[in-house]
Amino acid sequence: MQDLGAFQDPQALRKLLELSRHLGECADLDQVLSTVIDALRDFLRSDRATVFVHDPRDGMLVTRVAHGLGTSTIRIPDSKGIAGACAQSRALINITDAYLDDRFDRSFDAKSGYRTRTILAVPLLDDEGGLVGVAQVLNRAEGTFTEHDELVARSLAAQAAVAVRRATLIEDRIERLRLQEEIDVARSIQQQAFPTAVPAVPGYELFGRSTPSQECGGDAFDLVPLDDGGIAAVDAPAPRAMLLIADATGHGVGPALSSMQTRGMMRLALRLGQPLSALAHQLNQQLLEDLPGGRFVTAWFGLLDARTHTLHSFSAGQGPLFVYRRATDAFEPVDTDAPPMGIMDFDAAMCATQTVSLGPGDLFVAVTDGYYEAPEAGGGAGQFGEDRVFDIVRRLRDEPLERIVAELDAAVLAYHGAAFTPDDRTAILVRRAVG
Repeated sequence: MQDLGAFQDPQALRKLLELSRHLGECADLDQVLSTVIDALRDFLRSDRATVFVHDPRDGMLVTRVAHGLGTSTIRIPDSKGIAGACAQSRALINITDAYLDDRFDRSFDAKSGYRTRTILAVPLLDDEGGLVGVAQVLNRAEGTFTEHDELVARSLAAQAAVAVRRATLIEDRIERLRLQEEIDVARSIQQQAFPTAVPAVPGYELFGRSTPSQECGGDAFDLVPLDDGGIAAVDAPAPRAMLLIADATGHGVGPALSSMQTRGMMRLALRLGQPLSALAHQLNQQLLEDLPGGRFVTAWFGLLDARTHTLHSFSAGQGPLFVYRRATDAFEPVDTDAPPMGIMDFDAAMCATQTVSLGPGDLFVAVTDGYYEAPEAGGGAGQFGEDRVFDIVRRLRDEPLERIVAELDAAVLAYHGAAFTPDDRTAILVRRAVG
C-alpha cells in the first residue's frame, strides 16, 4: 500500500489519484514515461526529470523520454553514475551538490551546457523487488530535496514501476507478434521458392525436401531440369538435372537469405550456360564478397546426366555423401571437394568435379547434418549417425524415395524425442531405375 501521507494537501492528493487513473489506463510505454517524468517534475517542484528503463539483457539503463533531451536516447551501464548507483543499491539517493559527488558523470552537462545541482534518484521496483528502472529528478526549484520530497518520490515511483512494467510487457508482446509476422512471411517466401515438382529425368527417380528447425531454415535445396538449351520446363522430360543443397551457418532469417542467395545465383548461372566448375567458382567469389566474417555456406551441386548415367558432383564442405550400390548392397562415400563457400578463394583445382557412375538400382544419398548430428533424447551423448541412415536406405531401397525420406524424418525425431531437431533437415535422393 503506497504512503498517501506525503500528500496532505487535498489538491495534491487529487492530482495523485488522477495520475494513478491515467497510468492505469495507459498501455503505451512512451506515454507512460512522459506522464511519469511530468509528474515527478511537477510534484517535486523541479527543473526536469528522467526515467531510465532497465534492460536486463545487456545490463543497461535506457532513456526514451526525458526533459531536455529532445529525441535523444541515452544508454548507460546499470553500474555507472548516480542512476547506476541507485540501480545497484535499490535505494533512494539524495544528492545536495552533484559536483561534489564522485559518482556524478559531468560529461552530459559538458555536452549540453546544463548545470546539474541537486539530484534525487529513486529505484522503480516491481512487486518482487526486481529492478524496472530508475527515476531521476534534477534541480529542485528551491534548495535541496527534503524528506517530504523523498516520500513523494517513493510514492510516485511505486505507481510508475507498475505502469512501466506493464507497458514494457505489452510493448515486448507487440514486438514479438510483429517479428513473428515477418518471420512467417519470410518462411512462406522461402518455402514457395523450393521446387514443388520433380524433374522428369528418364530412367531416374528424384526427390528433395527441406524441413527447418525454426521458422526459417538455413538450408535450401533445388531440383532443376536441364536440356541442351539450359533450364527446361519441369513438366517435360529432360535428359539432365542440376541438384543443390545449400546449408548456411546458423538458423533463422539471416542464414535463410544466404542459402536462398546461393540457390538464386545457381539458377542464374545455369541460365547463362555456365559449366559446373565455373558455376562453383563464381558462386564462391560472390559469397566471399557478401558474407560477413565467420559466416559461410556449405553446398553440394550434382549434375545428373541420364544419357551417360553419371552424376557430376561438387561438394563445398557439404557431407557426408554416399552412393548405395544395389548390386553389392554397399555404401560408397563421395568425397568433399573444397572448403565451405565464402571462406577463401577457390583455385581451379578446388573447383574440379567428381564423376559418379550410377548403375541400375544405385541410389545417391545427400542429406544434411540435421539428420546425422541429431542428438539423443534426454540429453544423451549419442547422435543419430550414419549407420541409422544406412539401415533405413537399405531396408527401403526399392520403395518410393519420398517414403525413404519420410522414414528418415520419423526415425530421427523419435531418436531425438521431440517434434523438431536442433538443425535443419534437408535431403536429396537420386535413384536409377533397375530395368
